[in-house]
Amino acid sequence: MPISVGDKLPNATFRVPTEDGPVPKTTDEIFAGRKVVLFAVPGAFTPTCHKNHLPGYVHEADAIKAKGVDAIAVVSVNDPFVMGAWEKASGADGKILFLSDPDAAFSTALDLTFDGSAAGLGVRSKRYSMVVEDGVVTALNVEDVPSKADVSGAAALLAQL
Repeated sequence: MPISVGDKLPNATFRVPTEDGPVPKTTDEIFAGRKVVLFAVPGAFTPTCHKNHLPGYVHEADAIKAKGVDAIAVVSVNDPFVMGAWEKASGADGKILFLSDPDAAFSTALDLTFDGSAAGLGVRSKRYSMVVEDGVVTALNVEDVPSKADVSGAAALLAQL
């Protein structure tokens, strides 16, 4: 059953791209004692993710943080090197924390995956956004179609804060 509002995030370890290479970060390190907006994309550099979903969060980062949000993070089932390249290419340095979920362990634990094998993608995260307060989901918006970023977009999430 997919994660829902009121649930605690499962324990997971992400790989975060840094100048010195990937660094492991746990859910506790990222979410404990903080209010974090987390959004997920099926893939870095994919059309909707790169041209629509991420840019909205980059553009609205200051407005989102002004609502009491400590951090904004994006997670994708990509390796940390791809996530690092995407961070640099998108102009999101310092605004968004990029989390690599390379084996889809976190996405699978949330039960928010889909099989993108027909498009050559394999198992991927569904597109969603959530607000997480001290590790507990307080808002969750899951897209019905991976190519849409409407209910999970930055404008929709900002309206919820």
